[in-house]
Amino acid sequence: MMKHSFFPSLRAGLLAGVAVAAMFSTGLSAGAQATESNPSTAPAPAATTAPQPQEGTMNANPAIVPEKKKLTKDEKRESKVIQSKDTKKQLRKDKKNNPLVGVDVKLPDKQLYDKAMDAAKRGHYDVARLDLQTLLNTYPDSEFQMRAKLAIADSWYKEGGTAALTQAESEYKDFITFFPNAPEAAEAQMRVGDIYFRQMDKPDRDYAKAKHAEEEYRLMLQQFPDSTLVPAAQQRLREVQEAMATRESQIGEYYSTHANWPATIARYQTVVDTYPLYSHMDDTLVGLGDAYEAEARYVRTLKLPEAGKARLEKIYDDQAAAAYRRVVLEHSAAPHVEDAKDRLAAMNLPIPVPTPEQVAASVALENSRAQYKLTDRVGLILFRKPDVVTAARIGDPPLTDPKATLAPTVTRQVYADFNSALNPNAAVAKPVAAPTESTPASATDASAAPAAAPAAPAAPLQLQDVPTAAGGSGDTSAVMTAVPGNSGGSSTGAGSNSLGVEIVSPSSAAPAAETPGGLKAVGPPNATPLPEVEKAAPAPDAVNDIKPGTQPAAQTPPANGKKVKPEFDKGDESSSKHKKKKGLDKLNPF
Repeated sequence: MMKHSFFPSLRAGLLAGVAVAAMFSTGLSAGAQATESNPSTAPAPAATTAPQPQEGTMNANPAIVPEKKKLTKDEKRESKVIQSKDTKKQLRKDKKNNPLVGVDVKLPDKQLYDKAMDAAKRGHYDVARLDLQTLLNTYPDSEFQMRAKLAIADSWYKEGGTAALTQAESEYKDFITFFPNAPEAAEAQMRVGDIYFRQMDKPDRDYAKAKHAEEEYRLMLQQFPDSTLVPAAQQRLREVQEAMATRESQIGEYYSTHANWPATIARYQTVVDTYPLYSHMDDTLVGLGDAYEAEARYVRTLKLPEAGKARLEKIYDDQAAAAYRRVVLEHSAAPHVEDAKDRLAAMNLPIPVPTPEQVAASVALENSRAQYKLTDRVGLILFRKPDVVTAARIGDPPLTDPKATLAPTVTRQVYADFNSALNPNAAVAKPVAAPTESTPASATDASAAPAAAPAAPAAPLQLQDVPTAAGGSGDTSAVMTAVPGNSGGSSTGAGSNSLGVEIVSPSSAAPAAETPGGLKAVGPPNATPLPEVEKAAPAPDAVNDIKPGTQPAAQTPPANGKKVKPEFDKGDESSSKHKKKKGLDKLNPF
């Protein structure tokens, strides 16, 4: 029986065999070409293969390099990771915060320090402080002692809270005391200012924290002027002074709404003198000028002499114009400069033109201020903190405060201006000094009342005619004036102008009664001294009527030896032992 073939015909089978043979020949030729092009993949000859050392034998050939140490999984992962810019930046920041990273890792005090830093980084501040305190107590001579003490203060600062910040301030102050010349002392003083800066409230609230922050930042700038933290401290001081100026300006604006112009002028003038970098200085100066203009308008309503009224108006108009001119000259790039120009034009005064230097300084100051962002506005709504977004970024903040202008001072100046305007020729009365031991009373009286000088006599006065001190002193002595050279006893010699001598001798005559200044003396008219007080008679000796060895009747015990109970009235008193009668017992009188 004939078997059926896979191919339908003999020709098809031959063609299939030829095709398979061609495929095999093509594969063999491709493999040979690849071997020729890459000879390194060819097997090395047996003669050049180095013999491998067997187990239990040592490698005697020094040219053979030993195998490398196997890396752990973390090391392999770190070796494969390529550090980005942010990673490098964070590593540099960590190196700056902790410059002892990777230094003396095997030392026990360094291990404690690294452990504490790792705990603080994870937020376990109590554990970090415990490790740092252990380091200080166990290794008092460690080179990480200074950094450990500063790290304890930093842990309190990062923990936050009123109690923690108070403790942090104490730790920073101790660090400055122990290490005043260390570079980290400036950092510690800066953190003390930051402690108060974090606790600052809005300008319309208590400003004690802001005042403390200002003092600490000023102290930092004065004690560490060469520190790298000086620019940051200056910026924080500018922000604190921005909040303080906002407070003073808001108080002045409140007084202006109540027409209390002396208080308004005092507050605005304090802002102008103390906080020159205030962001709303133009508005403050315009408000100061408006307050002076309000005073001038009030003067116009008074019924005063025209000359005095004109002089008083000129005083206030000049002060208002000075405030407006200062806005135009020093704050030409500020938003309210046009308001100042309009007010000067309304007063028929020329508008000054600022110099190019003044314009450049104003433009630089206004351009340094930041603009509000959405995050800033949300933060001001949610958190109780001052608005310091528009604080200046350039300029040296003042390190000392000038004398503040007070409302009573402004009021006294108003009175002085009023008096000088109405009485321009009036002499200012000087206070009369009280007579001292070296200044005789007669000289003081003569200087106090120059108009009461005696009239010139007909003939020239002689020494004998000059009244002596005995004339009005009420003294009981006689005074005789003698003239040397006038031995004739004449008391009115015309040519005797020499000096005289006073001879004082006691007198037994009773002085005449005088009333000082027309006032009667206080006391009885009869000044006879009272008789001496008689001595009191001695008290009789005390006699003890109780015989020794006896007791009073009240202390004698009863004869039967039993204590007598005190009487008890059930109708008036009640107790747990003596209860009131109830029911039919009330009828029983016994």
